[in-house]
Parts: sequence; structure tokens; C-alpha cells
Amino acid sequence: MAPRLSIVLPVWREARNLEPLLAGLTADFGSDEILVVDGGSDDGSREVVRRFPRVTFLESARDRACQMNAGARAATGDILLFLHADTRLPPGARGAILEAITDEAVAGGRFDVRFERDRGLAWLVARLISLRSRWSGIATGDQALFVRREIFERLGGFADMPIMEDVDFTRRLKHAGCTASLRTLVVTSYRRWKRCGAFRTIVLMWTLRFLYWIGVHPDRLKNLYASVR
Repeated sequence: MAPRLSIVLPVWREARNLEPLLAGLTADFGSDEILVVDGGSDDGSREVVRRFPRVTFLESARDRACQMNAGARAATGDILLFLHADTRLPPGARGAILEAITDEAVAGGRFDVRFERDRGLAWLVARLISLRSRWSGIATGDQALFVRREIFERLGGFADMPIMEDVDFTRRLKHAGCTASLRTLVVTSYRRWKRCGAFRTIVLMWTLRFLYWIGVHPDRLKNLYASVR
């Protein structure tokens, strides 16, 4: 029997994105489980989810690591797929994940990424993100992370930290087994980069990663992120 997937969506004020996202996921992942974990939205997200009877709605504190851990605890699938509400999976994503997982040495993995605005600097930044991830074994949440459930539990899930939880988790994941770098592209939003400016966002992201690697506490990183974005 093929493994069953559980798709965990941590959301906050994503009602506009949820309807098309859930419509696509319920069509493409018909036999799998979809869990929306809301961090206290006031934009009608719950009402959107109610239009999809197969989708489970959960609530937790507004903290992405907390939300993803809550979804994982409620999930029943063999493979956990963590997906941001502003990221779209490529056609055939389910088959690509299952094919990667057939190798028992593979603990989990992620996809390459491109922005919805796929030209100019956005094109270059997205390709560099994928290359950096393939070289380092570290990925970010907008690359649609997936992991075997038993390995996720063995690793203790996402660390209780307000930022860099995806970097921290994938750093630990790569020591739990091989990680699959799927070359098919997820499409993610360019809104943060457009709002803050691409160069400013690049500098901010690399600064945050450097400070994280030298041991600066995640609470201080979150404050820095909030102050300049």
C-alpha cells in the first residue's frame, strides 16, 4: 500500500489564498489528508475552509513552528508535507514525493522554487535559493518541506523558535538520512520581496542566517526582522 500524505498548512490571514489553494489540493491529493492550522485569523479563513468538507481546521498560537507542530500531532499520514499558503505545488508533486520516499535512505526533502514573478532579479534570486539549498542541504519553508512521520517525531518536530524554524529543522533533518532535492519547481509569492525590495530582502535574509549561525537568540532575530521588513 502506498504511503499516505498529510499536508499541513500553517496560515494567518490567508483567506484570499486559501480558496484556490485548497481547491487544487483536494483535486490533486484526493486520498490524502489536508490540515489547515490557523493562528487566529480574523479575515474569514475558517469560513473558507468550511467549504471543503475533507479539510480539517485547527487553531493554535500564531507561531509558524507551533502551528506546524500542532498539525503534525493531529495528522495520521505516513509522510508530512508542510506547505505555505502562498506556495503552489507543481503538477505531479504527489508522485514525485512518493517516488523519492521509495528510497528507504531518504528521510525527507524539498522542491526547487521559483517566484510567481519569474523574470529579472526574481528569476535570479529563486535559482540561487535552489542552488544554495542543494549545496548546503538546508531549505526554507517556501520550498514545501516533506518528511517521514517517524523521523519528524524522532527529531522532536520544529523547535519552539519564532524565526528560522525551517532552517533549524532541515539542518537536523540532513543528519537523519538523505534529503531529496526535487528539481520540479514550486511557485511561491514575491510579495515580501516586492514590499521590502529585493536587494534589501537578500541582505536581511543573509544577515539573519549569519546571526543565527553564530548563536544570536531567535527572539532577537525576530525583532530585527520585524524592525526592517
